[in-house]
Amino acid sequence: MPKDDANWNKRVRTIGFAAPEAAGRRRKKKDPAILPALERLLQEYTAGDPCSNKKWKRQSLKQLKEQLNPEHSVSAPTVARLLRDMDYSLKVNRKLLGTSDAQRDEQFRYIQSQKRLFLRHEWPVLSVDAKKRELIGWFKNAGEVWCRESYLVNAYDYPSLAEGVGIPYGLYDLARNEGFVSLGTSKNTAAFAVDAIQWWWLTYGKRRYFGAPALLLLADGGGSNGHRVRLWKYLLQQRLVDPLSLQITVCHYPTGASKWNPVEHRLFGPISSNWRGYPLFSYERMLSCIRGTTTEEGLKVYATISRRAYATKIKISDAQMLEVNLHRHKTFPKWNYTLRPVH
Repeated sequence: MPKDDANWNKRVRTIGFAAPEAAGRRRKKKDPAILPALERLLQEYTAGDPCSNKKWKRQSLKQLKEQLNPEHSVSAPTVARLLRDMDYSLKVNRKLLGTSDAQRDEQFRYIQSQKRLFLRHEWPVLSVDAKKRELIGWFKNAGEVWCRESYLVNAYDYPSLAEGVGIPYGLYDLARNEGFVSLGTSKNTAAFAVDAIQWWWLTYGKRRYFGAPALLLLADGGGSNGHRVRLWKYLLQQRLVDPLSLQITVCHYPTGASKWNPVEHRLFGPISSNWRGYPLFSYERMLSCIRGTTTEEGLKVYATISRRAYATKIKISDAQMLEVNLHRHKTFPKWNYTLRPVH
């Protein structure tokens, strides 16, 4: 039968053969190295919600494609599909920052340069922040959990019904993918934040980074570790820098850009997912949920409880600030500074 017959292709397919004209283009084999390359590329340009698994990026699909293409042949739609597979959100959060876009972007680039510098020398880089306080008791915790019967919880979230409050202060080690949480029971103050960092260094840091002369802290612009808080700088000098002969560099994220701080989505996000749907009826329960948090990337979380009572409204005088050996960087000196031991 002539091959130019209009029905020939249809007939040969019904008996298990493929016509040369119907073969089409051969589909390219998948490149298994694309996904790891994309993950590495996004590592420094990712933000996320600490109370959910949503993440978002700063670069466009075109930029990501162009950066991948020198070694991997990939299209923008393929990059979009890979991002969806990695749980990135297509929605974009917009905030009215107190600083200009140019200042924000330049500070982000400066933070990345400081991170690369410390990681290249194998010095510790910690992303730090305090998570929102939680009432300890039989209170509703948003989310669902597989179980035979629902937990019975209080109808009202009155603080008077609580055993107390739990304030997690988190430290995320960028190099080792480890999280550390000091669970406070009092107030979220600069003293509480510095105590948490001191606990990390004395318990874990000095062994993991033996001989490291410097530490980089990535912190939000406000809160207990904000760039305007005098007590934060004073206590870093008094409790860490001088006693331990440890140089500490602090880089603050611009106002309104705290979601870009890695601790938010690399530590607090997984913790919130782990205890979702479970009432935090005791401090032991809360610590257990924090310590039991893991991710597919191998996150390990260590936690302790701090029952110290912290006073608020502590004033640091000008004379006390003269004891702080603070050196401000040329790039945005209000956000970037180094504390050095006083000899």
